[in-house]
Amino acid sequence: MLPDLDMLQWWSWLVCIALLAVGIFFLVKFSDLFVDASSSIAKRFHISEMIIGLTIVAFGTSCPELAVSVSDSITCLVEGGNANVAIGNVVGSNICNLLLVLGFSAIFTPIIIKKTVCKKEYPILIFVTALLVIFGLCFNLNGMYAILRWEGIIFIVLILIYVVYLVLDAKRMMKEGIDVETEEIELMPTWKSILFVVLGLVGIAVGGEAVVYGAKSIAVGVGDLAHLNHDLVESLVGLTIVAVGTSLPELVTSIVAAKKGQNDMALGNVIGSNIFNILFVLGFAGAINPLTVGNQIIFDLAVMMISTLLVFGLCFLGKINRKWGAVLLGCYAGYLIYLICRTVI
Repeated sequence: MLPDLDMLQWWSWLVCIALLAVGIFFLVKFSDLFVDASSSIAKRFHISEMIIGLTIVAFGTSCPELAVSVSDSITCLVEGGNANVAIGNVVGSNICNLLLVLGFSAIFTPIIIKKTVCKKEYPILIFVTALLVIFGLCFNLNGMYAILRWEGIIFIVLILIYVVYLVLDAKRMMKEGIDVETEEIELMPTWKSILFVVLGLVGIAVGGEAVVYGAKSIAVGVGDLAHLNHDLVESLVGLTIVAVGTSLPELVTSIVAAKKGQNDMALGNVIGSNIFNILFVLGFAGAINPLTVGNQIIFDLAVMMISTLLVFGLCFLGKINRKWGAVLLGCYAGYLIYLICRTVI
């Protein structure tokens, strides 16, 4: 574990900002490396690209959020106390995906929405989001809202059921002759794949630790200098800088897809990422150590739920055009302004 820095020293701020930036860079780059190498190994064992896409690639896009949340959980478990970054990270990341990622993607080109999304995938996201709201607000630990270990285990069971459902549904569609989109996977030499898997895991772990350390130190420093509530400052950092940083893979993937004309992929990326963030990330982080958060999470959970329902309503229009993309970006800007005011005032 890294030692605490004296945030009264100017150089400490530079170290923390550098750690945060380098950590986010490591998370994004090494997640890609891990996914590509793991996919290559799976393909070498003759696992279909469809199965790889629904499992390894899907889990891989949530690696940044997982690394940050699990790193915080393990740190708090060793040092004592409960993790308080994980919930804010996931909630902030999901809001970012719905408003910022979809908003930017729609600005580039309108997002075409398939009817099956309204009937199958999106209702699952609504259920999972509602379950997080219920779990997050109905149980307390030491006077704080919490995701307890047994709730984390329920999330893990649900993500396993969800992945099995995805695989079985994709196989059914293939049997019925329905086209199932898959990404082409590059086949690497075995030694190179194994090396990249190891490097990817190490890079993700280091990046997660750097992000958590940098974010928490900055929050403590800002709180001390401005005499602000540490929990609110930490929540602000987690819901903004960390959330946007860990959502970069989804943002880049969706914008690139939009540029290539594959504009129906953007919503699918967001739906899958949000489901995995809640079930996979909070599941593992919560099973390791209870996750706690202050009263401010009530509003953030409400924003996440409303954003989820707002995008669901847009699904029935058949597409998210540039005008609605601007509306989503405006909503995100308004949310950020509220977070800053909540922390400062």
